[in-house]
Amino acid sequence: MTHKEYLQLIDKVIENGKYKDNWQSLSKHKMPEWYYRDKFGIFIHWGIYSVPAYGSEWYSRSMYDTNVREFEYHKKTYGKQSEFGYKDFIPMFKAEKFDAKEWISFFKECGIKFVMPVCEHHDGFAMYATDFNRWNAAEMGPCRNVIGELKEECEKQGLTFCGSSHRAEHYFFMNPGRLIDSDINDERYADFYGPAVYTEEYSSENMGKSTEDTYATGASKEWLEDWLVRTCELIDRYQPKILYFDWWIHNHSFKPYLKKLAAYYYNRAEEWGAEVTIDYKHTAFPPGVATFDVERGALTDISPVPWQTDTAIGKQSWGYRKDNEYKNSRQIICDLIDIVSKNGMLLLNIGPKPDGTFTDEETAVLKDIGKWLKKNGEGIYASTFWTQFGEGEVNNEAGFFKDGDEKQFTAEDFRFTYKNAYVYAFQMRPDGNDVKIKAFKKHNPHDYLVKDVTLLETGEKLDFKKDEEALIIRTNGLKSDLPLCFKIEIE
Repeated sequence: MTHKEYLQLIDKVIENGKYKDNWQSLSKHKMPEWYYRDKFGIFIHWGIYSVPAYGSEWYSRSMYDTNVREFEYHKKTYGKQSEFGYKDFIPMFKAEKFDAKEWISFFKECGIKFVMPVCEHHDGFAMYATDFNRWNAAEMGPCRNVIGELKEECEKQGLTFCGSSHRAEHYFFMNPGRLIDSDINDERYADFYGPAVYTEEYSSENMGKSTEDTYATGASKEWLEDWLVRTCELIDRYQPKILYFDWWIHNHSFKPYLKKLAAYYYNRAEEWGAEVTIDYKHTAFPPGVATFDVERGALTDISPVPWQTDTAIGKQSWGYRKDNEYKNSRQIICDLIDIVSKNGMLLLNIGPKPDGTFTDEETAVLKDIGKWLKKNGEGIYASTFWTQFGEGEVNNEAGFFKDGDEKQFTAEDFRFTYKNAYVYAFQMRPDGNDVKIKAFKKHNPHDYLVKDVTLLETGEKLDFKKDEEALIIRTNGLKSDLPLCFKIEIE
């Protein structure tokens, strides 16, 4: 099918479908029940950038940027950018140990419910078979349809398959290569490197500010139509149950195309009989049309509508990096609890090595999370928020990129979730002393009578009493390096 034919198909599906390409129609779409129930998904940044494994997953841009260390590193390690360009890493990306069955089985064991591989990152290399991009993993590098294999295994093993596309930013992403002698300027590779449009707005110095500005220079009509067609093909071939977008799609030039994309996706899902949603950042979509995402951050209170955090175990890079630093499992578990207590879901990222194996550090963290969820997941899965998200002095700082350091929770810090007349009270940093929860003190505005208190980890019924200061739970000196969950049955 040609681009023109696909654009005609998109219009036809919207014309005949329930959802039209306007916000009023799209606002009637509902977030999937499975998404709100399952809470916890895995994000996977894996691609060509895992080969140099230096700097970050932005290596495809940074290696051409004279202002960052990746530029000199690349010249010293691989040669001049005109002689060894980003495309030349493709044969080195072999994925020889990639096993989709093992990946999905491991994720399932770790309590993960939905799987979100990056189908195409800013570098323009598709990790899936496609008719619109010859630079793809099915035909080059691994010569395997990575996304297709992961989707197939998700369906076999009962996890929900989702997909992420960062194609939009490829419009300008490689533009530092325009300013130097590099293969970016070789027209033979224009279909890989993209327009690499260079303007002062999208220079390295100004890009952060410009890409957050809705009114900054937009993409061309040709690019936007191509982006729409490629994304709709991804939808049709792989039927992801969440379609995740990174930043810049909130730019004014994308708005008409976002409406078409959402209407097409939601109408196709109606045909499949599936519940789907779109994850977005900034102001790309109005509230209620899609699911708002906070990158490497969280909210400070309960949101009236469900939302998501996407973050990574790795601190310096989303993709594999040889010298990456990693968060510990306690930090991730505390973040998961905090996010769910505020009506959110967590999408946690790993960055596999180029051979398709996981780092020891990420493997250990995921295993720890899985063990904890087997004992405490009842308070996470299918839960909702309570009358307050928690108590104590420790909270998040609002905004993106705020979760690098572990929060210093104490035994006085709690987070709450709710389900079926049970309140799940998570003590974020147990110290072995009796637990005191002020939210359940006598004569407070939410003074629920308490019937039973159970330690979720062991199933043990605990002695308790209520007074004017708190609900006091006897723990018999129980200590834990990870949060403990007290299942409180309301009388």
